[in-house]
Amino acid sequence: MLSKEDSRRLAQLERQLRRDDPDFCARMRGDLPTRRRMPLSLVLTGVVIWAAALTLAVFGWWGAAAVAAVWGTVIVAALAYRCRPGRDTTHPDLPPSTW
Repeated sequence: MLSKEDSRRLAQLERQLRRDDPDFCARMRGDLPTRRRMPLSLVLTGVVIWAAALTLAVFGWWGAAAVAAVWGTVIVAALAYRCRPGRDTTHPDLPPSTW
């Protein structure tokens, strides 16, 4: 348990920190959206699928090449949608411990 003097000092430090560095305080509260990194495994999967599509096209298997190209495009589009900046990844109805 903090004494009254310690509580007063802590409150003063907190006010000073809020005044000096509001961005840091917002990050500690979790108010600012975080930018998500692209999962390397999905990026590599998309690259491999596109390489397979090109290889299939070279060998003349146009149907399989088209299917592989579509799947590669779907993976890249999903990555771009999932990792776009400014996207709020928090759920407003759930407490932070369940995100």
